[in-house]
Amino acid sequence: MTAAPEVLHRRTVRTRQLSLRFRPRTVVVCGALVVALLTLVVIATGTGDFPISPLDVVRTLVGAGDHINDFIVFGLRLPRVLVGLMCGIALGMAGGIFQSLSGNPLGSPDIVGFTSGSATGALLMILVFGGGQFGIAIGAVVSGAVTTALVYALAFKRGAQGYRLILVGIAVGAALSSVNAYLLTRAEVNDAQQAAVWLIGSLNGRGWSQVWPLAAALVVLMPVTLWLGRGLDVLEMGDDAARALGVRVEMTRGLLLLVGVGLTAAATAAAGPIGFVALAAPHLARRLTGAPGAGLLAAGLMGGALLLVSDLAAERLIAGVQLPVGVMTGAIGGIYLIWLLASQWRAGRAS
Repeated sequence: MTAAPEVLHRRTVRTRQLSLRFRPRTVVVCGALVVALLTLVVIATGTGDFPISPLDVVRTLVGAGDHINDFIVFGLRLPRVLVGLMCGIALGMAGGIFQSLSGNPLGSPDIVGFTSGSATGALLMILVFGGGQFGIAIGAVVSGAVTTALVYALAFKRGAQGYRLILVGIAVGAALSSVNAYLLTRAEVNDAQQAAVWLIGSLNGRGWSQVWPLAAALVVLMPVTLWLGRGLDVLEMGDDAARALGVRVEMTRGLLLLVGVGLTAAATAAAGPIGFVALAAPHLARRLTGAPGAGLLAAGLMGGALLLVSDLAAERLIAGVQLPVGVMTGAIGGIYLIWLLASQWRAGRAS
């Protein structure tokens, strides 16, 4: 009797206190992504009007740089790079959660309306209450949580099935986008311009005041995400099978939704609603690892790599002009979405 293909690709490490199962290919891919991220951080930190060689960047990061490089790296560039890295990780993991829960390749937070919900709270703080960065962050988190509760309540009918979450999320997102547009039309010109730039999603001008709250959010949410994510593979088998295996389906799904929205809201508060990273990162991660299931860690690392590459392209595409990173991710993500829809259509025709 032969083992199933999935079992053949797993390894198990056991001690008296611990039993750990892992897939060697996934470990290799995650290790390669970590190396790629470190390389991108060094390259991005050295890129700009005053270029710094990778070796000098590394020297500066370990405390052996001169005063000029210290100022450029720590005062100007490193905060932007770290915000981009952490936003990409948060969005990649959030996308993996939503796609797994909905059972739909389009189930990312920017498609199903949760990003619009976070943006509504942030816009209210910018345009109505005149809040600073802390107020914007609070507004994005609270509004994202309220949007989650609303979508979940409207989609709930003997459980919140994936297709209902997608449809209700799209409807709620469209309504909130109208609210966002109305807020922009009623605002003062300067405030509306500032809000419109924020809505595109940008890393320009990001400093340590954005780094620390985002880092604190990830320190709290990432371990919870990876812990709860173990139940995603079981939930993908169906609610009845998950209940038979002892999973508290609705509680687990609700907690995962809350964590996913928290990750999305944290990234949105730091850099605005950056589109399509949450959609593309989990797909690309699964193609590299070849593993079924959510693969949240690989999706997060892929999201960080995508956002850093997009930001580098946005900086260097037009000489002397720093495009908002949301413009680049939107352009790349639009092409990817067209390809994804076309491949799904061809697969449906073939079957």
